[in-house]
Amino acid sequence: MKKIKVAIVDDSAVVRQVLKERLEADAGIVVSITASDPLFAWDKMKADWPDVVVLDVEMPRMDGISFLKQIMKEHPLPVVICSTLTEKGAATTMQAMDAGAISVVCKPKMGLKAYLEDDANNIVSIVKSAAKANVGNLQPRRAGTGSVVAAAVPKKDEAISISTTYKLIAVGASTGGTQAIEFLLRQLPRVCAGIVIVQHMPAAFTKAFADRLNTVSEMTVKEAEDGDRVLDGRCLIAPGGKHLVVKRSGAQYYVSVVSAPPVNRHCPSVDVLFRSVARTAGRNALGIILTGMGDDGASGLLEMRDSGAMTIAQDEASCVVFGMPKEAIKLDAAIKVVALTEIPRDIQNWK
Repeated sequence: MKKIKVAIVDDSAVVRQVLKERLEADAGIVVSITASDPLFAWDKMKADWPDVVVLDVEMPRMDGISFLKQIMKEHPLPVVICSTLTEKGAATTMQAMDAGAISVVCKPKMGLKAYLEDDANNIVSIVKSAAKANVGNLQPRRAGTGSVVAAAVPKKDEAISISTTYKLIAVGASTGGTQAIEFLLRQLPRVCAGIVIVQHMPAAFTKAFADRLNTVSEMTVKEAEDGDRVLDGRCLIAPGGKHLVVKRSGAQYYVSVVSAPPVNRHCPSVDVLFRSVARTAGRNALGIILTGMGDDGASGLLEMRDSGAMTIAQDEASCVVFGMPKEAIKLDAAIKVVALTEIPRDIQNWK
C-alpha cells in the first residue's frame, strides 16, 4: 500500500516532533519533510512533492497564508492549517480557507504537546481525509463573485421584520464544505427560507466562519445560539463542539444548542441535525448533504426523505471529498444527485 507522504511546516520544534510521531504511528502515513519555515520547505518539496502539507500560520520569513497561496498557484496540494485556538487564529484560519486550505488542526498556546498527543486520532483522520481530496474543486475565493440573483435583491437590514417560515433548509458538510457552503450562500437571495447548517469544524472557528459568511451573503448568517428562531433570510451555523437540533413551537421553528457526546465521531453531527429536522419539519424541509469524508448525515438524510422531505446530495465530480454524499446515495437517501453549481437553483425552485 502506498503511504501518504506528509510535509510538516511549523516553526515549533515541539509541534514538528509530536506531529511526526503521531502521524507515523499510523502505518499508512510517512512524514517525508519537516521544515521550520516555508522557504526551507519549498526547496524540499520541489525535490519530493508530498501528498499533504500540514502548515503553521505564524512563522518567520514567510507567513503561512502567503505560502499557501504560493502552493495553490504553482503546485496545488491538499493543505491542512495548524492554527492556534484563539480569536486571532480563527480569523486567520478563515483567510486560509479562502486561499484553498482543506481543513484545520488546532493547537492551544499552553499544554501543546499533551494536546496534540491526546488529539492524535483526529489529526490522523484529518490528514487521511485531506489526502483523498480533489484539490481541483477547491477554488480560492475572489471578491465580487456573488450571483446575479443576490445582487438584484436589496441588502439585508437587521431592522427589517422577517416573517416566520413554515419551511426550512438543513445542510451538512465536512471536508471542503466551507467553500461549498460559501458558494451556496453567495447565490441565494435574502428572501430564501431559513437555513440551518452543520459544518464539521472546531469550536474556536465556527463563529469566525459565520461572521465571514455574513459579509458575503444576502442572508443574515450567525453562529446559532440556544433558542434562535429559524426565519426567512436567516442562516444559523452550528457551534463547534455542540449539536444543533431543530424544534417546533406552534408554527415556529427554533434551534436548541446541545452539549452531548459526539455522534459518528463528530460534534456537531449532521445526523443529529437531519434527524431532528425529519421529526420536526417533515415534508416542509429540504435536506442537502455536501462534500465531506465519512458517513455522517447519510442515515439522517434518509430519515428526512422517509418523512417526506426533499433531499439532495452533491455529486462526485464537484466534491472535494465524495464521502458523505456517497454514503447517502448508497442508502437511497437522496432524491436528486447534482453538481454544486446546480444546488442554488434547486433551492430557489423548491416549493
